[in-house]
Amino acid sequence: MPDLFNDPPAPPPADTAPLAERLRPRVLGEVVGQEHLTGPEGAIGRMVAAGRLASIILWGPPGTGKTTIARLLAEAVGLRFVSISAVFSGVADLKKAFAEAEAHARRGQRTLLFVDEIHRFNRAQQDGFLPYVEAGTVTLVGATTENPSFELNAALLSRAQVLILHRLGPEALSTLLDRAEALIGRPLPLTPEARGALIAAADGDGRFLLNQAETLVSVDLPEPLDPTGLGEFLQRRVAVYDKDREGHYNLISALHKSLRGSDPQAALYYLARMLVAGEEPLYVLRRLTRFASEDIGLADPQALLQCLAAKDAYEFLGSPEGELAIVQACLYLATAPKSNAAYKAQKAAWRSAKETGSLMPPAHILNAPTKLMKDIGYGAGYAYDHDTKAGFSGADYWPDGMAPQRFYAPVDRGFERKIAERMAYWEGLKNARD
Repeated sequence: MPDLFNDPPAPPPADTAPLAERLRPRVLGEVVGQEHLTGPEGAIGRMVAAGRLASIILWGPPGTGKTTIARLLAEAVGLRFVSISAVFSGVADLKKAFAEAEAHARRGQRTLLFVDEIHRFNRAQQDGFLPYVEAGTVTLVGATTENPSFELNAALLSRAQVLILHRLGPEALSTLLDRAEALIGRPLPLTPEARGALIAAADGDGRFLLNQAETLVSVDLPEPLDPTGLGEFLQRRVAVYDKDREGHYNLISALHKSLRGSDPQAALYYLARMLVAGEEPLYVLRRLTRFASEDIGLADPQALLQCLAAKDAYEFLGSPEGELAIVQACLYLATAPKSNAAYKAQKAAWRSAKETGSLMPPAHILNAPTKLMKDIGYGAGYAYDHDTKAGFSGADYWPDGMAPQRFYAPVDRGFERKIAERMAYWEGLKNARD
């Protein structure tokens, strides 16, 4: 059985190959940042040690080693390696791959089928893998940057183990730069501060980092670059953010919960993450406006007005000037007193409305525009609140046969404290009348 860390490496790529390709690990022990999987106690380490590889789904951000791990896994357990991409492959390519795998299986050679971007295959195409995986014709290794629970069907997931790859941290990225400098034979033309900035700009993507390093060494710089010079020389990496994918929902969830937790600093950070990555500002404003009603409500009625004013200001000014109004609304929401009493009241009232069907309101609060309606009691005995001394009649407004309900319970925070006092005052008047 090949050794996980000391198996003879494959021949190195040509000197003309890109730096990232020349530095691609040639044994699993060289993979950085994924030791939780490739280490002796990791899932991959245990599989290789046992010489038995199950079908797996590698889920992680770009540039974290998914393709490399798949290739090295095949070498480590002695499987034939076949790679296809869901972006460029169709049904015909899959049929050909399966037919070749069956032919090799008859000769005693099993196949590891690596499917890059596997989430791009539709549900029917994903189902096509099942009989070949179940029969052992192929060991499937799929790679995806998207949450498998959303993008892969349940039947395929039940036959594969999902392994999560981490975005590469500063230590792992620094190791990649060390290897690049060793291969090049000289240090990168960067000050220590610029080196740190380069690592931070990579945003966990090793491939991007090495491509940037290759750009740096491709020109003759008179002196090392500082962070400012580096920023001018290299184009900063655009953050990974798909507006209809998991990253979108993760960040809006983080923003919402930071606001709810009254942390204006974290809320502003996640707001910046979304807008810098290209999120539509009006989408963010819609979510902030929803938050103002759901998590603040009448504890601070100005919160909703701040959001609507921010929407008007943004539409009037546009980007980037109008984004400051969004920031103002975000900070207002984060620092406002919180209450979900209105949200809970809506849920309870909607549920009660569905349960009670079409109960008639009491006759005394119904209008009586015709003589017949007056004759049958519509409007009879209605108490006009403004005619009472307190401006409050305490009448019963609930349908006959339905007990009064308590949907809205204001909290003892912010403006709702005042509302609670009013409601208690009215309740006292009503009890005194009764």
